[in-house]
Amino acid sequence: MTFSAAQIAMIINGKIEGDANTSVNSFGKIEEAQSGQLAFLANPKYEEFLYTTKASVIIINENLELKQPVAATLIRVPDAYTAFAALLSKYQEMMQQQLHGVQEPSYISKTASYGQNVFIGAFAYLGENVKVGNNTKIYPDVYLGNNVSVGENSVIHPGVKIYQDCVIGNNVIIHAGTVIGSDGFGFAPQPDGSFKKVPQIGNVIVEDHVEIGANTTIDRATIGSTIIKSGAKLDNLIQIAHNVEIGNSTVVAAQTGISGSSKIGKGVMIGGQVGIVGHINIGDGAKINAQSGVSKSIEPGKSVTGSPAYDYTSALRSQALSRKLPELEKRITELEALVKQLLNERVS
Repeated sequence: MTFSAAQIAMIINGKIEGDANTSVNSFGKIEEAQSGQLAFLANPKYEEFLYTTKASVIIINENLELKQPVAATLIRVPDAYTAFAALLSKYQEMMQQQLHGVQEPSYISKTASYGQNVFIGAFAYLGENVKVGNNTKIYPDVYLGNNVSVGENSVIHPGVKIYQDCVIGNNVIIHAGTVIGSDGFGFAPQPDGSFKKVPQIGNVIVEDHVEIGANTTIDRATIGSTIIKSGAKLDNLIQIAHNVEIGNSTVVAAQTGISGSSKIGKGVMIGGQVGIVGHINIGDGAKINAQSGVSKSIEPGKSVTGSPAYDYTSALRSQALSRKLPELEKRITELEALVKQLLNERVS
């Protein structure tokens, strides 16, 4: 697809500097872009490439002051990164609109239903009483178990498995290989040392505007629901156990594991490889640094790091002191020698 600078500016509400008729047909990084490509500049560290890039059109912040002439047509916006993201979303939406209809072979139960302008890829499986909303895309090799509901404008990428009774909202994106609704890790210890499986009869509810990365697993609740609330963003390779609740607009990075029945508040930021024990509460707006081990509840707005995780500022102070231990040891040794010398002089 080819777009003019004027068309792009209209989509992102930008102001043009240069030739509004300049056209582009693809995207490129500002340091590598070629003629006919669109780039953006948001990070000041890359400003030097603004004056050397071959990109035809560049989106920049409206308050950026140019240090020298720029060959490309510029589109000024309040936030270049946000505008570029919006443009990519629009482009992706246009590409996905080309997908529609039901490919064969696929299995759709007689009791399943789907709305208008949907796409159901080959080898997809839609079980009994499955409901798929308008404009939703179900890519090949997706499994939707009995009674699964998927809302409107959602995208379920290849190989996703959604077990029975789970509910997926509107404008949700689930990436390849993710499993939603598998059994929670519930086993009752027995007197003979064996473990008896506890049936997991709940479900998973994923609310609107959630994005879930590839190969993430979200376990169904033992009773009730595991809930991912609206606006939450989950990275690849995350494990969320039974009866967990993830709050609105919370972000969780890759390789994090959240144990059963823990409640994560809204607007929480969780770094990669974080481990969270079960049955605790993470307050609204809390921040957990990467590779932290969280063993107790965290107050709203608090930042923690380490394993076990504790106050972020205190942790940095401790780290700074630990680096000075060799120097402190040397000073203590010198002080001991000085004290010993003074005592000897006093005795003599």
